[in-house]
Amino acid sequence: MSIMHETGSPARRLLALFAGLALALPARAAPQVQGELADMTIEELANIQVTSVSKKPERLIDAPASVYVITAEDIRRSGAATLPEVLRLAPNLQVAQTSNETYSITARGMNGSSNSPPNKLLVLVDGRSVYTPLFSGVFWDAQDVLLEDVERIEVISGPGGTLWGVNAVTGVINITTRSAHQTSGTLALARAASDGADAALRYGATSGTASWRVVAKTLVRSHNELASGAPVNDGWHQSQLGFRADWERGADRFGVNANAYRGKQEQPEPGLINVPGSDQRLGTIRTEGANLTAHWQRLLDDGGTLGVQAYLDYTRREVPPSFTESLDIADLQLQHSLPALGAHSVVWGVNYRHSRDRVTNSDIVAFLPADDRQAWSSVFAQDEIGLSDKLRLTVGARVERNPYTGSEWLPTARLAYKPAAGHALWASASRTVRAPSRIDVDAFVPGQPPYIVAGGPLVRSEVARVYEMGYRGQPAAGLSYSLALFHNDYDHLRTVELLPSGTALAFASLMEGTADGVEAWGSYQVTEQWRLSAGFTALRERFRLKPGSNSVGDPATSGFDPAHTAQLRSSYSFDDRRELEVAVRNVGALAIGPVSGYTAVDARFGWWLSRELELSVSGQNLNGSHAEFGPVGTRMEVPRRVAVKLVWRR
Repeated sequence: MSIMHETGSPARRLLALFAGLALALPARAAPQVQGELADMTIEELANIQVTSVSKKPERLIDAPASVYVITAEDIRRSGAATLPEVLRLAPNLQVAQTSNETYSITARGMNGSSNSPPNKLLVLVDGRSVYTPLFSGVFWDAQDVLLEDVERIEVISGPGGTLWGVNAVTGVINITTRSAHQTSGTLALARAASDGADAALRYGATSGTASWRVVAKTLVRSHNELASGAPVNDGWHQSQLGFRADWERGADRFGVNANAYRGKQEQPEPGLINVPGSDQRLGTIRTEGANLTAHWQRLLDDGGTLGVQAYLDYTRREVPPSFTESLDIADLQLQHSLPALGAHSVVWGVNYRHSRDRVTNSDIVAFLPADDRQAWSSVFAQDEIGLSDKLRLTVGARVERNPYTGSEWLPTARLAYKPAAGHALWASASRTVRAPSRIDVDAFVPGQPPYIVAGGPLVRSEVARVYEMGYRGQPAAGLSYSLALFHNDYDHLRTVELLPSGTALAFASLMEGTADGVEAWGSYQVTEQWRLSAGFTALRERFRLKPGSNSVGDPATSGFDPAHTAQLRSSYSFDDRRELEVAVRNVGALAIGPVSGYTAVDARFGWWLSRELELSVSGQNLNGSHAEFGPVGTRMEVPRRVAVKLVWRR
């Protein structure tokens, strides 16, 4: 049982103490935190420079795509403790929590299927792709960045294959952390919550044109509960160290970023492994990893830029008694933005990626071969053409080669029209794919027929042809909104088929379908101190089997996605020391589970106790616990959470 349910618990007494301090301490001005966007107007926010849409800086209002930006100030005021919690701020994402450290996060549906977790959303952290070749998805527990270091998160809903490659099918999440130049000095934080605790320490310094910082952080999460009140074994502990350095020399910009982490999590599924003849119980998942990213950029005399980025990424995940995986990835990227050539603005680049994946197999699941080396290579080019002062056309394409299906063609065309200042209309057509992963082709589950499941040559790349149109603008002072409509045509979606022998199941690509939807969000500055933000999505998916398929459950894939989501946020500053954030989220029901629709209320009160010390009290799901994903009887109830956080900056 959560300690917040215990009468007179230490957590309640701590909250009461801090509440008394907030009312009793004298008022002092808050410090100006470098790099935050606290004082930006809605008009200034529209001019934020984003890079995810065109791989070069452009104003948000000019970007011809459905893109939402989560700023550093949004993150600070939200009270979120982890990256997936922050992503709930993006109205064009669907975020469902399944355990302490496990989330299903998607854009525009496709939240997995009866045989797959989400695998069509590309996630980058400072240019480093964090999707795993094991299943083309993201292990969210490994993405434990210090939120105070995040500068912005650009969330694109829709295809990004031309610029970012295969697997950028339904969206791209591009997380950018602050440069070391922006984080000089000391930061310390401590957070105590009803479900655990967090602590972090950061120190940075600057000398001439060079800056560096070091970061250490740790977190602990307690067990959760089922709807019945029975405990769920999903306790989590993780620690991380990080280093970053940035420096300049003339027209050159250099940067190095390194991280290492280690964690352990209990497995939430109760009981014995459901494989005939197995009596092995689930054990503790142990994870570790390290990554090193280096980049160089030169500002060319003719107005162009040339950049190179390379990274090494090592991860290890032990999931007893199922498997253990050790993965090494090396990635090298080159990008060249040419100077303007009349009406043309061209950017092109090449990418090479190599991995070594080593799996320790078991009698529950196996990958054949167990030790596999893979390589991906690609080249892309994109041209932005100014047809007139108000009209511009962007065309581009990428050719990417993967180990399973060979070369894939990823073209796109986008047309943007600006009828007046502060208004933009856009439309696009794209083709993108999700290439097969190891679980599609190399997986094998031993057992008695028909319990055998295997990948193999029946699997093809999943294809999406996407058509979009949208509007982004500021029709009045203090008001901005964005609207996007989309239609996706899917082909070769993965299915599980009974082989002609009748004794084995195998992955294949015998499903097709469509998805139609709308995304809308906006902000309104009610007064100088009060801002309202709202968002809404609606989605309709239809899937059907192709001739020759005998799959049963796969057409119900749409049941993993809510038909609608909605959110409303209120940001209010009493003065320059005290602020209140209240957010309400509503998520539609899931047919598979089934999972009832729910409404969640979150709130945060922040108080600057001095120029260096910030105190906040936050609550999530204040109206009660609810389920978000998973089958009845074994899924976690996302609980009510209350937390107190202290951040000291100097």
